Amino acid sequence: MSHSVSKVSKARFIVLGAAGALLAAIAAIAVVVYSGLYNVAADIPHTKPVFWLIETMRERSVAVRATDLAVPGDLDNADRIVSGAGQYADMCAGCHLAPGMKRTEMSRGLYPRAPELRRGSDLSPAEEFWVVKHGIKATGMPAWGVTHSDEMLWDVVAFLRKLPELSPEQYQALVKEAPTHDEIMQDQPKQKMEADDGHGGHAH
Repeated sequence: MSHSVSKVSKARFIVLGAAGALLAAIAAIAVVVYSGLYNVAADIPHTKPVFWLIETMRERSVAVRATDLAVPGDLDNADRIVSGAGQYADMCAGCHLAPGMKRTEMSRGLYPRAPELRRGSDLSPAEEFWVVKHGIKATGMPAWGVTHSDEMLWDVVAFLRKLPELSPEQYQALVKEAPTHDEIMQDQPKQKMEADDGHGGHAH
């Protein structure tokens, strides 16, 4: 009997200890949050543990949600690449730069720094599409799916796959060949933008 009581007491001690540690961790986090101790300024990098946590969470979130996307089989189509080049020049180059392009004021001020896509990407085509369509919270990466069709965004992905191979001259030639922004957008369905769309406290 005493042995049984001892085992119960030990289990209670472990549970109470774990609960105490959890409450202490929550209290410590609350102190950091409400004291303003953590510096959220974009010109001060994250600490290494915070950076690792955010990067890992972002990478896994994108990978999981892109798993079941059907990738078009014609991403090497020349028309897709040209269309994507025009969109990239209008929508992306200011932050992600382009062959022969120096860093812009906007790209210098972003944190986390926007990847220079002319150097290539570790993302799969499905992951690139998901990021372009849905954006990434608190990074400056917008959700282009709000205003652009999936077909147009796959054109951007097609161009991204080609981009690392391009010289500055080849890049400029593709952009000049591409339709203008107004031409690209004229056939897009008008989106009804609610005032609190994506910012009204809805969980995502």
